[in-house]
Amino acid sequence: MTKIYMDNASGTPMHPKVVEAMMPFLKEGFGNPSNLHQFGRITNDAIQTGRGQVANLINAKPNEITFTSSGTEANNFALKGILAAHKKRGNHVITSQIEHFSVLNPLKSLEKSGYEVTYLPVDKYGMINPDDVKKAMKTTTTMVSIMYANGEIGTIEPMKEIGVITKEKGVIFHTDAVAAAGNIPIDVREANIDVLSMSANQFYGPPGVGALYLREGVRILPFMEGGVQEGGRRAGTENIIGIVGMGKASELAKTEMTQRMDKVQNLRNQLRDGIVKNINHVHINGHPMNRLPGNLSLCLEYIEGESVLLFLDMQGIAISSGSACTSRSLKASHVIMATGVDAALAQGTVLFSLGIDNSGDDVKYVLEKLPSIVERLRQMSPLYTKGK
Repeated sequence: MTKIYMDNASGTPMHPKVVEAMMPFLKEGFGNPSNLHQFGRITNDAIQTGRGQVANLINAKPNEITFTSSGTEANNFALKGILAAHKKRGNHVITSQIEHFSVLNPLKSLEKSGYEVTYLPVDKYGMINPDDVKKAMKTTTTMVSIMYANGEIGTIEPMKEIGVITKEKGVIFHTDAVAAAGNIPIDVREANIDVLSMSANQFYGPPGVGALYLREGVRILPFMEGGVQEGGRRAGTENIIGIVGMGKASELAKTEMTQRMDKVQNLRNQLRDGIVKNINHVHINGHPMNRLPGNLSLCLEYIEGESVLLFLDMQGIAISSGSACTSRSLKASHVIMATGVDAALAQGTVLFSLGIDNSGDDVKYVLEKLPSIVERLRQMSPLYTKGK
């Protein structure tokens, strides 16, 4: 059976060179890196190498990188740890309506503890207006948390413009860059980013490992207490194998960034043009230009995205109906709804997220199968009959 994976926004397959780098540590990487003997030195050196590789990907210093178990942990750590450390400074946070739930849910919990949160709207493309950030500022504003790029609709936010505002106001700027890091160029210095969250499985590294960039000088309370690992910020024996894999994935992403982006974007555009040509009543989500190279988010009118997903799966094609963290909830995406798409149309959302392993033949196969699936589902839809 044909197997085509176009759900890279949910998680990417590990690069063969990443697997190769990790293999020795599956066999011999058992020495505790906190110990001074030769076995500990081997694993500690591997961790520091990985830290340097991750730092280099975003133009940070190695000592500004703290490893976590995921992007979700990194987001929770950033929000809760930094706000707790700066409690005397103020209790106001600025974010957007389209953030990932690993940002929105911690903020909801913090609101119950007395914090004030401003949720900024987005335009029809899912874009934040930097002026809205500026207008929302208060004397009590401690942090601005705006994602770098949205994994559901692909829109890349105006990071540099927001960074200028936060720097002028002396406010900490955090960005959830899970969807962006390793897929598009990021320079934390240039964008005045103070804190950044990332995850290895979004750029062909292993699952179960992420990282938090924390600019030198920004205070944060430990997320996990115990030992002195990760500079005392996150206790517990490090995930050596995962860190080695994330480091190698970062190195490859840095080296191959341009060619990867060109390839994936060209395939995405071929798929987009083919769908628009062969299927009517299609609404493309996200910004037409400022978007992640492999992201193609669509609303197919009169049908449900989950049905399309299941029918494509029977043809060997794996896609998503939105965020992997909400796909089982069968609710319209809060991201799509925030862009002004009505609830009925939002139910027809499908997300094709292409990666470096996809090919032109994959695109052709999808274009062969998708139109007939959409037509079949529409023929069963009373909404389609009424619409016609």
